[in-house]
Parts: sequence; structure tokens; C-alpha cells
Amino acid sequence: MRSPTFATRLQAAWLSRGPLAVVLWPVSVVYRAVYALRTLAHAAGWVGTERLPVPVIVVGNLVAGGAGKTPTTLALVELLRRHGYTPGLVSRGFGRSGGDVRLVTAESSPRDVGDEPLLMHLRSLAPVAVGRDRAAAGRALLAAHPAIDVLVSDDGLQHVRLGRDVQVIVFDERGAGNGWLLPAGPLREPFRRSPPARSLVVYNAPAPSTPWPGHAATRGLRGVVDLAGWWRGAPATRAHLAALCGRPVVAAAGVARPGRFFGMLHAAGLEVNELPLPDHHDFASIPWPHGTPDVVVTEKDAVKLRPAACAGTRVHVATLDFALGPAFEAELFRLLPHRPRD
Repeated sequence: MRSPTFATRLQAAWLSRGPLAVVLWPVSVVYRAVYALRTLAHAAGWVGTERLPVPVIVVGNLVAGGAGKTPTTLALVELLRRHGYTPGLVSRGFGRSGGDVRLVTAESSPRDVGDEPLLMHLRSLAPVAVGRDRAAAGRALLAAHPAIDVLVSDDGLQHVRLGRDVQVIVFDERGAGNGWLLPAGPLREPFRRSPPARSLVVYNAPAPSTPWPGHAATRGLRGVVDLAGWWRGAPATRAHLAALCGRPVVAAAGVARPGRFFGMLHAAGLEVNELPLPDHHDFASIPWPHGTPDVVVTEKDAVKLRPAACAGTRVHVATLDFALGPAFEAELFRLLPHRPRD
């Protein structure tokens, strides 16, 4: 097992107001000042908000470090389709080279569009556009796909340029952490006494982790599928997962909170050698020892791995079941402004 990275130690520090958080607190004061100036500029009309011709749902969180936006976004796409909508997705594409607007295809490189947008396109088959300016990405997506009648913006809560009809704010077990702003705490913006207007709160946790009322999502392992099968669109199965029990398995995860992934594998009965990697790890080289027989990775990592590059190792991709629940569903469709166009 690798030693904890600085990012891992920092996320642990965000849970309390310990020595590392206290050292970083003066920087968070600067962050708060910048945030206040940006809020003032928006309120004064110096930074405009663009409304697009279709309803917009923004998925985001108040805390940094992987609260569960991507599975929430994918669950929203499925939910919208069940209600007759044709959704499209926009995202900044964290970690990509450049900030220009690009449409995502199955042949796109994670370096060009980001790993999470590519994953969302492959998993949902919904049209996806990336760009630093989400409103511009939305315009490009609507021009390329006129049938889209609702847009879901991944990780755009603090992107005030894009007007929205509904916000979905995701928390995990950490809640608001130690209550401090970045980098002394996990908060991207100050925590209010109540959620903003037209906001739905989702807890990617067994129970609410803040005072805000919200909806608990259910999350668990759906199963695993071999990497080549995953690229072909083959489903993950519990039988494939069970077949790994009792075998030496490396679990590699280039996500913000790899411990959650490792915990699910342990709960499923696997004895894994944990290999935590930096969030958005690029897999430019294979990080596990040559000759490792079996490796389990997340889907976010799978988009950067091709079977030919993993010769000599059986790579298995773990997929999730993630559901938002009927109460969330009812509240969402009360907030959306209209039904799909005929």
C-alpha cells in the first residue's frame, strides 16, 4: 500500500480544525474575499447570466473532493429519459488541455475532453460538450443536437454565467467538513443556513450529513466486467465480482476518495491490495507491478486504459448502482419549468 499523498492528508485535515487547517486558514480568508468580490460583481450585473432556450439542471457540490457528482449526473440522465426528455450534458472537463468548447465522442481522448465527460458519454450515450464557459458549451451542444430539450451541467454550481432552473447539490459523509473555505476546509463557498432557492440536496451517504433537508441516494457495486468487455458495452455482473473472491487482487483508483471504492470491494468479500492514485490520474504508464494477475479499477480510470496496454494483467472494471429515489424524482419534476417539446 502506498503512503498517503498530500491530497489525502489535506482531505483528512478538512474534517477538523487541526494544525494543518489552522496553518492554511489565512489563505482561506483570501479565498473568501475573492468569492465575495465575484458575488458582488454578479449581483451588480458586471458578470452576466446567460439563459439557454431549454431548462438547465446544474449538479454540483459545496465541498471539494469527490462527493458523487458524476453518478448523480448519470442517474439524472436516466431519470429524465424515463419522463420523456432528451437530455444533453455540459461540463468543464477538469484536467483537460485547454478550455475551448468541444463535443465529446467515443473516440475522444481524456486529455482533450476530461475523463469524467468521456465516461458520462460512454455510459449514458447522451450528447456531451465541454468548455470552460458552460453557457457556450450548451449553445454548441444545442446547435449540434436540436432534439435536446433539457441540459444537465456537471460540476457547475459556482459557474454563475450559466442560468439554471434547478440545482442539485451533492454531499457525502463529510457534510460541510470543518466549515472553513478552501484550502483550510473543503468548502467552495460559505455554508448557508438553508439551501439556495430551487435547489435539491442529495446525500451520497447513509444519512444526512448537514442540517439541510435532502434525499439519501442508494449506492452500491453493480458488479465487474473485464476491461475489453467494458469498452464493448458489456454489462458488469455480480457473478464476475464473486469470482474474484479468494484471489490476490490489486484495487487501483485514481479518484478523489479512493477509500470509498476500496471499502465497497472489501464489503463484497474481496481481499484487495489497495493502490490509491492521484485524482484524475492519467495512466501514462501502468502503475501496478508487471505481472500482477488481477486488477480492479473504477470506470473513471477505465476510460484511460486500453486492453492492449494492460497485457499480462486481467483488468476488471467495477460499476455502480446509484438511485435517487421517488421523493427526489417528484420534487425534481415539480421544479422543472415545462415538459419536453412535442
